[in-house]
Amino acid sequence: MEQKLTDPTNTPAGDRHPLPVRFIMPRPLTVPAVLLAAARIVQAQGLWQGDYVPDPLDREMTVPHSARPMSLVAAIKCAVSGDPHRTSQLADTAIGFLALSIGGGPTYGDIFSLEAHVEAWGDEPGRTGDDVVRMLELAATAPERAA
Repeated sequence: MEQKLTDPTNTPAGDRHPLPVRFIMPRPLTVPAVLLAAARIVQAQGLWQGDYVPDPLDREMTVPHSARPMSLVAAIKCAVSGDPHRTSQLADTAIGFLALSIGGGPTYGDIFSLEAHVEAWGDEPGRTGDDVVRMLELAATAPERAA
């Protein structure tokens, strides 16, 4: 088999070296895309009830926070920024949309009340990751179903 000089793995000596390729998933840009991405995170890593992630101070675990089971709010934040603790305008908007979709919404409209409302729903005893995934998918496709 003859090699072309333009092959990306060819070197001047004729040796072939594989080039590492790093694929980075594009971040979602809309609220429905964020909710679907959060559903995939919960589906793949599991639901954590309580704090954003288990062992948030890394006393017992060495796994990166973005690879641990997550709470509902942490999954939304991670879907947008790649970090379950980092907030952003798009994550806050998705959390607000979700909060207003759950049980009539919270009493107050500030982001802390919206987050607390969503977390309370996700932390209810007996709530499973499948329940969260189903709810996120329903909320993400609500505009499509309404049309």
